[in-house]
Amino acid sequence: MNDRAVNVIDDPQLLLQLGVSVYRQRWPWLGGDLQTLRDTLRPAAFPVDGGEPVQIPVPPLASGAADAGELLAYLDRPLRTGEGGSATHPAIAPKALVVVLHGLGGSSRRQGLRRLTLSLQGAGFAVLRLNLRGADPGRHLAGGTYAAACNSDLLPVLERARHLAAALALEAGLSKPVPLLGAGISLGGTMLLNACLDQAGALDALFCASSPLDLAACSASIERPRNRVYQRWLLQRLVRQTLADPFGVRASEERQLCGNPPRSIRAFDAAVTAPRWGFSSVDEYYLSASPLHRLAKSPQGLPPTLLLQALDDPWVPAASARQLQSSLAKRSAQGSQTPVEILLTARGGHNGFHGHGDNLSLGCWSDRLALAWFNRSIQSAVCRN
Repeated sequence: MNDRAVNVIDDPQLLLQLGVSVYRQRWPWLGGDLQTLRDTLRPAAFPVDGGEPVQIPVPPLASGAADAGELLAYLDRPLRTGEGGSATHPAIAPKALVVVLHGLGGSSRRQGLRRLTLSLQGAGFAVLRLNLRGADPGRHLAGGTYAAACNSDLLPVLERARHLAAALALEAGLSKPVPLLGAGISLGGTMLLNACLDQAGALDALFCASSPLDLAACSASIERPRNRVYQRWLLQRLVRQTLADPFGVRASEERQLCGNPPRSIRAFDAAVTAPRWGFSSVDEYYLSASPLHRLAKSPQGLPPTLLLQALDDPWVPAASARQLQSSLAKRSAQGSQTPVEILLTARGGHNGFHGHGDNLSLGCWSDRLALAWFNRSIQSAVCRN
């Protein structure tokens, strides 16, 4: 876009370009908290998971905290709908392959991730759902846990995904590999941003929903008294996931997690995440793994990227997205175009965006937004070529 909106809610120009209507929350999921909790309070009945398992080798952590292992992903092929319902077909040429990443404490089985996958499959995309280091399923394949900046794990995954994109094209009789796209939910988007900032060309387009850009600000937000229940729930999942490591944990970690359990996400990151990933302190980890400043300073190497952020997100403060939006607007005013778009919505909560017309086939509003973004990115690439 030549004229970038600054702190505009529901950017009408961007939504018009994408052919997506303004987001409207629907009863009874009113407000950021109910939007955030909707999938927990009312689980959906998903079809049997038909993903094809793909094991991807990853190197040991540089800190020595975990040995080399494998990450488990699931390949979901495009859906063809006929009289017998929906079924996957290897011969269908996918529009692209989308690598989808879960957030903190999540996995390939989480509802939001599966719903996004189904909507992409129904629109002709193949999807690779990744379980990050420490996530189950796949917990038995690699020791340790993941971080917001885990490129030593994630870049090999994206390289393998490129090969899969070529193989899918070959199966369908195409002469060129299909594009490789990325979609990150919450912290999964932060990871993909960090990977793309470090390696140009890692993806051909990227969509991030409710993704932290400033980890320190996000950690402080979760520590607010109003979020006490959220933080306790997240910590229980993280501690349980860490201690369930079949490869074992260090004695010092076990003492910290069992004897005097962390009472905040920051304390957990100080005890576990930062040292495991080679950072001297939690402050260094948060600074190094927060993509905000790099996005504002030099976003040119990124693929076409859309960041979605709700103002009523109870976990991730919208101030970082607004700050980045202002920085990009200044660059645009000086004639420097960037591939990053930011869409702010008044409502939606943290990876909620449940609205009218939602179902398992069409997904929720943010899923339809991701689909529109990917379709436009692919069409733009075709026009450029």
